[in-house]
Amino acid sequence: MRRLLLSLMFAGLAHSAAAECGGSFTNFIGGLKSEAAAKGIPQITADAFFASVRQDPAVLQADRKQGVFQLPFVEFSRRLISNDRINRGRANGERYDSIFDRIERDYGVDRGVLLAFWAFETDYGSFQGDFNTANALVTLAHDCRRPELFRPQVFAAIELFARGQFDPRSTTGAWAGEIGMVQMLPRDILENGVDGDGDGKVSLKTSAPDALMSGGKMLQDLGWRAGEPWLAEVTMPATFDWSLTGLETVKSTEDWQALGVTPRNGPLHAGLEAAILLPQGRKGPAFLAYPNFRVYFDWNQSFTYVMTAAYFATRLQGAQVFDAGNPDQGLEGGDMKNLQTRLQARGHDVGGIDGILGAATRAAVRVEQARLGMAVDGWPTPALLSKL
Repeated sequence: MRRLLLSLMFAGLAHSAAAECGGSFTNFIGGLKSEAAAKGIPQITADAFFASVRQDPAVLQADRKQGVFQLPFVEFSRRLISNDRINRGRANGERYDSIFDRIERDYGVDRGVLLAFWAFETDYGSFQGDFNTANALVTLAHDCRRPELFRPQVFAAIELFARGQFDPRSTTGAWAGEIGMVQMLPRDILENGVDGDGDGKVSLKTSAPDALMSGGKMLQDLGWRAGEPWLAEVTMPATFDWSLTGLETVKSTEDWQALGVTPRNGPLHAGLEAAILLPQGRKGPAFLAYPNFRVYFDWNQSFTYVMTAAYFATRLQGAQVFDAGNPDQGLEGGDMKNLQTRLQARGHDVGGIDGILGAATRAAVRVEQARLGMAVDGWPTPALLSKL
C-alpha cells in the first residue's frame, strides 16, 4: 500500500530541485554527488552509495498507476477490511500488548491506529515490497513530478548508509522508497527510529517492536494528541445544513450535538472541536473527525485511504460496521477526470487531473454545488457534471 509522508519542511526546495530534475540520469547522479559533497558527505561514501544505483522504470510505472485510490470509500474500505484482517489485528494487539502499552504511554497513540497502518501498509509485515529502495528514491528524485519530496530522502538514505543501517544494493521496500513493516521513509527513520526490542539496532523490516515504536514516535512528532480520539461515526438529521460539512467547518462536539448530530458508537468526546465528513455525500456514511484525524494526511494524502485507515482503527477498538446508507451514484474514471477538467477551467485548484476524488477536488465540488443550488455535501454526481 502506497504511503507518502509529506515533507513540508522541504517545500522551499521545490523550485531548485525541480530545476535539477530530468535530463541525463548519469548527469543527475553527478549533481547528487556534488550536493552530497556540499553537505559534508565524504566522496568515498557518496561514490559507494551511488555505485550500484540504477534508474527503475517500474517505479515510475507504479507511481502513475494508482487506480485503487479512485474507488469510493465504501467499496475501498470493504476491499481492505476483512474479518480476517480484524481478527489478525486483534491477535497482534494481544501478542504485542506490552509494546502497545509503551506506545500509548510514551507517545499517546492508540494501538488501533498503528494496527490499522500495519495492516494496510504491509499486511502485518507479510509483504513489505521488493523494490530496491536506493533505486526507487533516486528514480523519483530524478522524475520531475515530486522531486522536492524525494531528493531529501536520498541524502537521508546516504546518512543511514554511513551509519551502517542501509545497503543500497540490498535494502528493499515499497516503490516510493518506504521501508519496513509500517513503511517509513529514510528521513523518518533518522528522526523517529526506535530500538523497541532493545537489541541495540533499529530494524524496521524484521522487528515488530522496532517498527511499531518508530511509527508511534513518528505520529507523535507529526502532532498526534495523546488521549484524544480521531474519528467517530455519527448519524445526521435529514434537515441538516449540508454546507456545514467538510474539513473547512469546525465546531465543538457540543455544538454539533445541538444541531442534531448523534453518535453511533458511544458518546462523543466532550470539549473537542471536530468536522463532519461525508465520504460519499449526505446519503452515505457520516463521521465526526477530531483534530488527530488531520495527522493522517501527513502519513498519506489520499482522502479515501485516510478515511479507511482511521475508520479501521476504530473497528479494531470495538466500533461497529458503518452504516453505508444509500449514496447517490458517483463518478468514475473518465467522468471524474472530466469533472476535474471542468472544475479547473472554472479556476479551481483540484490538485491535478488524476481521476481521484481528493480533498482539493471535494472542496471545489462544494463551491460549485453551492453556486448551482445543489446540496453542498462534496460528493460529485452525474447531475453535477451535467450542470457544469
